[in-house]
Amino acid sequence: MSVPKFDALKVMRDLSQNFPSRARSLTRVAVKQEMRKEIEKNQKHLGETMGIQPGDGELFINGLHIDLDVHNPFSILDILRGEAKVLEGLHNLGIKGEHQAKLLRLPVNTVDDSYALDIRHPAIMWMNDIENDQVYRSWPASVQELLRATFPGVIRQIRRNFFNLVLFLDPLQEETVELVKLAELFYKHKIPLRIGFVFVVNTKDEIDGFSDAGVGFYRLLNYIADEYDLSQAVMSIDSIYNKVDVGETLSADTISAYMKKKYPKANQERILGSDSEYDYKRKDGALFYRKSGLGALPLALFNGVPLNPDEMDPEELETIILQRIMDTTAAFQRAVFTGQLTESSDVVDHLMEQANVVPRMNPLILNTDRKYLDLTGTPVVDDWEDTTMFSYLESKDKTAVISKRMKYFTNGDGDGVTAVTMWVVADFEKVSGRKLLLNALKHVKSSPGLRVGVIDNPSGKPSEDNTVLYRAVWASLLTQKKKAAAEFAQKLLKEESSLLLQQGTKMKDLGMQGMDLDAFEKKFNTLEVDFIRSQQMFCRDVLKLRPGQQAVISNGRILCPFEEQEEFTMEDFHLLERITLSGSAEKVKAKVKQMGMKPKQASDLVMKVDALLSAVPKGEVRRDVSFKNTQSVLQLSPRENEVFYDVVAILDPLTREAQKISSLLIVLSQVVNVKLQVFMNCRAKLSELPLKSFYRFVLEPDVAFLANDTVSPGPVARFTELPESPLLTLNMITPESWMVQAEHSLHDLDNIHLQEVNGVVAAEFELEHLLLEGHCFDLSTGQPPRGLQFTLGMSQEPLMYDTIVMANLGYFQLKANPGAWILRLRKGRSEDIYQIIT
Repeated sequence: MSVPKFDALKVMRDLSQNFPSRARSLTRVAVKQEMRKEIEKNQKHLGETMGIQPGDGELFINGLHIDLDVHNPFSILDILRGEAKVLEGLHNLGIKGEHQAKLLRLPVNTVDDSYALDIRHPAIMWMNDIENDQVYRSWPASVQELLRATFPGVIRQIRRNFFNLVLFLDPLQEETVELVKLAELFYKHKIPLRIGFVFVVNTKDEIDGFSDAGVGFYRLLNYIADEYDLSQAVMSIDSIYNKVDVGETLSADTISAYMKKKYPKANQERILGSDSEYDYKRKDGALFYRKSGLGALPLALFNGVPLNPDEMDPEELETIILQRIMDTTAAFQRAVFTGQLTESSDVVDHLMEQANVVPRMNPLILNTDRKYLDLTGTPVVDDWEDTTMFSYLESKDKTAVISKRMKYFTNGDGDGVTAVTMWVVADFEKVSGRKLLLNALKHVKSSPGLRVGVIDNPSGKPSEDNTVLYRAVWASLLTQKKKAAAEFAQKLLKEESSLLLQQGTKMKDLGMQGMDLDAFEKKFNTLEVDFIRSQQMFCRDVLKLRPGQQAVISNGRILCPFEEQEEFTMEDFHLLERITLSGSAEKVKAKVKQMGMKPKQASDLVMKVDALLSAVPKGEVRRDVSFKNTQSVLQLSPRENEVFYDVVAILDPLTREAQKISSLLIVLSQVVNVKLQVFMNCRAKLSELPLKSFYRFVLEPDVAFLANDTVSPGPVARFTELPESPLLTLNMITPESWMVQAEHSLHDLDNIHLQEVNGVVAAEFELEHLLLEGHCFDLSTGQPPRGLQFTLGMSQEPLMYDTIVMANLGYFQLKANPGAWILRLRKGRSEDIYQIIT
């Protein structure tokens, strides 16, 4: 720590890699008391916050933990390349210094692939209630029962609604019969499963139960619930479907016959007829189903999570539900153990308050395979009226121009900085396009944290005739206040306004009170269509849309294309905003507000940063490593006004980790621009020499050339000033899959006695092979396949190497070299009995 900063790393490398020779001189170096105290304070802090003990070695790049037992220089290079895109993006957006570090370390929620629908809905008809029904009164009610030891595979019977199955059924479908019977089976066997039904029946007003069995079925249930009680009505579902044979469907005759037998005094006309007084809430199930956005019937939700269509086979569903119960039990056990779920908790509320619960299912929004715009461009010009110039721009520069010139609808409330920015792309001369934007504007009225921009994508070549509505919307954005522009746009997008315009009504006659009509009319009449041509070009080149196709973009995330008949409703916009906020948008907004920017620029920056961070593949959580750094931390500053990597190393200079990390840090500082902090995590007392070997980490910052401009034979490890008396051994530590052998050496490398050597001990090593390793198991037995043989080769020579699988572990190993190889089973018994499934 007493040498100049730029020499400190070299000194540390020398001390750690040549410690046996340097140990005597180090004992004479006095340690300052201030440095000792700071190291001890830092060690206490790191131990409490990160579990790092004295003597441990750790490396962090931009907060990402680099485990040197797992990573090698090649994988670290891959990490640097991945980080470069984010760092350059933030740098291009003007974010530097401490703001860059804060944004980079924001926790971005991972994309959930098991979203759940909120099942606290009145349209669900519950068959049972584990917590309140008398049939379960003998079961214990404490959530602590989850932690009681049981035999493996036993389902705990606890009087809580831990497990909930909701079946969405059309009473007339053939599959409904078996699913209802399966629900009855669960109930009769006292499986701790709360079961609910949502019946989706005909919603026409003028219909009776004599012609539509589904309507008659629902009215009958209402009759039983009114005249007797709801539990009897739900139990009647099983009784009715027991009259239907498997392979058949429910009929009106079955309903009528059931009523005659079970309720002979009931007036069927009054119950099932077109003027039935038991028709209430018939549409609720269909409305809930439609608003939920779920797929084709029948379908099931387990604790709100939809089952896949291939899981809905009644023969498989029983096993699947029981397995889900077992799997979910572990999550509840963790919640009880950590105190998230207590005796006073409502279990269903606890389930429905999880981060993966959404009010609506839309596969387009919830899809885990997401595409994002690159919003980090900085074009030289931002003129979208010049279509020719715009056409020569790169994709990210086209996007940057659109972003800079965009105008937005907002509701005018809040602090002015919005966390979510949506762009609506459509042909607004089409009914579907107008409806899409109208739904977006209706949602904006109730959402202060949202702004909506509009991009026109006409079905044909843009002209004044096929861009009338869009030019009017754009003129209102340019000339009117936010509220007036939004209200005028909503009026303009209604179908009656379109009809009036088609009938010859002038645009100014559709104006509203509070508008500056003169300014609007002047702008509308002078707007050219060149900028719309640029927008259409953006849709084609960047969004990959055909003319007339629709899309919605939320903080850079592209949702497209929409199916022809697909409707993106207000509920979808609400869901999209919620999903966007749950990622990193809200957190990015909080950090950007601290920068003191104007609302428009701040909202733009939130959109761009959120798109950049969300597009990065999700990996390990970034750690913020902090410590006192006045006495015991080596610090190297990066070059100013350039992208830099934030590298933090925690190490004891007298450890094997330090031998490796010191060389790695020197190379890193030569290859990339780094802000480097090295914390000395020294052990206080040593009972023996911590290092007894000399070490070299062979890593060069770039390719070396000889004087004649030819590439050097390769990197070299040189050991100098070694003691002559000890017996030495030369070992090489290589990446796991490398097979390295000594090619040329005049000496026994296992027994080197320098006193007996004249001159230099030299050895040349060569990478002979890359090892292909793997494990295999027999799918039917789960055991390693005894005697199985693999071959490895290329298309011209299929059999170059072969191996046999280890009988006890299923492990196999084959020699290979860089290139494309073909792995096969050896012809004969191996190929006859088995096939490879990966």
